Amino acid sequence: MSVRFRRLLSQDPKGIPPWLEAVAAGDEPGLYLPSDAPWVVHADFGTLVGGIRALLMQALHPGTLRGVAQHSRYKEDPLGRLAGTIRWLTVTTFGSHTAVANEASRVNRLHTKVTGSYQVTPEVTRDYKAADPDLLLWVHIAFMDSFLTCHQMYAWRPIPGGADNYIAQWSKSVEPLGLTGVPMNKAALVETIDEYLTRGLLRVDDSTRDVVKFIQYPPLPGVSKYVYRLLFQAAVLSLEPEFRFMLGLKAAPRWLIQPTTRFVLRTIRFLIGPESAIEDSAVARLKRIGVLAN
Repeated sequence: MSVRFRRLLSQDPKGIPPWLEAVAAGDEPGLYLPSDAPWVVHADFGTLVGGIRALLMQALHPGTLRGVAQHSRYKEDPLGRLAGTIRWLTVTTFGSHTAVANEASRVNRLHTKVTGSYQVTPEVTRDYKAADPDLLLWVHIAFMDSFLTCHQMYAWRPIPGGADNYIAQWSKSVEPLGLTGVPMNKAALVETIDEYLTRGLLRVDDSTRDVVKFIQYPPLPGVSKYVYRLLFQAAVLSLEPEFRFMLGLKAAPRWLIQPTTRFVLRTIRFLIGPESAIEDSAVARLKRIGVLAN
C-alpha cells in the first residue's frame, strides 16, 4: 500500500519522489520549521482533499481555466501535472532557501510560456500571462483557503498559532514567484475571495464544466479511484455554498462524509506507516546544520 500510494503521487516506479534530493540537500534552513503552521498543515493528509478543492476553485476563474486548457496536458497526463504541483508545494514547505529559490525559478520559467487570451464576457476578450498578479493571487488563495479549510475539517493535528498564523506564514511562499500584497489573516482571505465574486471575475461555462467533470472522474487505477470519489465528495462538502452552486455540485451529508473521510485518511496514514521520507530528510538537514537538536 505504501509503495503504491507513493508511486501514484510521485510518478516514480520505486515510489521515491524525485524532489526528495532537493529537500535533503543544502546547508541552510528554509522558510519553515517543523513547529511552523505550513509545515504541520502540508505534512498532514488533509492536503489530499485540499488539492481537489483548490482545483475546483481555480476552475472558476476563466483566466486560470484557460491557462490549464491551453498549456496543460491534464487530460493526457493528469498525474504528471499533479506531481508538478506536489513538487512545488513540497520543496517550498520543506526545502532549504536555495531549494526554494531553484523551485521558484523553475515555476517562473514555466509561467513565461503560459500566455493567451480568454473571454471576460461574450463581448470582451482579455490577454493573460500566468504571472499576472490577479491570476497568481487567485491560485494562491485557492490553494491556501483549501488546505486550511480541509485541514480543519479532516485532519487531526492542531495548527500552531491557528488559521491566521498559517495564512501569514504561507504568504512567504509566493514572494519568490513575484506575488506580494497577499492576505495575511483569515478575515483578509475571506474579503479577498469575496472581492473576486463581487467584481464578477469568477464564472462557469461549458469549459469549466468540462474541467470539473474531469476533476470528478479522473482516470485513476484500481482501488484508488474509489478512494478518490470519497475525497472528491469531501472537497465538495468543504466548498462555500455559492461555489458549489456555481459549479453545479451538490454536497453529500456532512454527518456521513466528514467522519468517513477522517477515518479513511487515518487508515491511509496507518497503512503507509509513520515514516515520511520528505519530512525525515528535511529534519535530518536541519539537524545536520544545527538548527534542530539531535
